[in-house]
Amino acid sequence: MISQLNKKRRWGLAYVCLSLASTAHALDVPTGPVVLEVGGNIAMTNVGDEAHFDKSMLEALDQHTTVTSTPWHSGVVSFEGPLGRAILEAVDANGEQLRVVALNDYASTIPISDFYDYNVIFAMSADGKALRVRDHGPLFVIYPFDETPSLLSEEILTRSVWQVKRVVVE
Repeated sequence: MISQLNKKRRWGLAYVCLSLASTAHALDVPTGPVVLEVGGNIAMTNVGDEAHFDKSMLEALDQHTTVTSTPWHSGVVSFEGPLGRAILEAVDANGEQLRVVALNDYASTIPISDFYDYNVIFAMSADGKALRVRDHGPLFVIYPFDETPSLLSEEILTRSVWQVKRVVVE
């Protein structure tokens, strides 16, 4: 009887541990306005089959500062935001490219490898000020152009989507 009870306890403990492990990395549901929707081939969701992020959720991801010039700004600007790869890892993305869509429905395709080859960020601020829609926000895909001058090409510039609202993992 005691060994059977111990066996049940072990199975119960194993079940609890597996349950906790499967939800330990679950995404919280946004409590503020949704800034970014991520869909497509992702394993971690929080709203239906998508992952929605509010500002605080994005700020909780690995942040990076990129100090660079861009064709859209005067001089060098300090951009800050989550690394693209941090967003991909948060949603457990499985694909080869992202379809990044702006508020005006402009879209560009970015190879996922770009987020691992370079410190590409989804900038939320520029020079310490939150990016508003009129400032290319709320999110702006920023490559480290000054760090890697070869990125200043038409192909990469078209990937620098501003006013990002949605990402689809393909």
